[in-house]
Amino acid sequence: MKSFRQAVEANDHAAIEALLADDVVFTSPVAFKPYPGKAITAAILRGVSRVFTDFRYVRETSGQDGRDHALVFEARVGDRAITGCDFLHLNEQGLIDDFMVMVRPLSAAHALAEAMGAEFDRIAAEAAAGAEATTGAEGDRVAGGVEPA
Repeated sequence: MKSFRQAVEANDHAAIEALLADDVVFTSPVAFKPYPGKAITAAILRGVSRVFTDFRYVRETSGQDGRDHALVFEARVGDRAITGCDFLHLNEQGLIDDFMVMVRPLSAAHALAEAMGAEFDRIAAEAAAGAEATTGAEGDRVAGGVEPA
């Protein structure tokens, strides 16, 4: 998924969000429940960009149908090196409708959970603002119940 990788590597959050389907589901490596919705997924990805340093993709594979992609990354969270993989699925319109992340080692996953927990209030506020911007003040859509890891 070249466009997603380029957007992430450029730290272009508007481009990243434009690649997300409205009904995208984000599955975190450090939270029990998946997070449904574009606003919360975009907010989480912005939070991740604030806690990761030295982020880089090191490998990419795609399924035969072109709708499944795996992007292996390396980064740092504080003093911990982390290796992970973004598993992306594209809907019929070519937008990401399923986004699952896995990371290792366990000590780095714990560091990630702690760092993302510290971002919780900001992520929740960004998700709420994003959902309101999408639906207006009526709030017809729920952002997805963000909770600390």
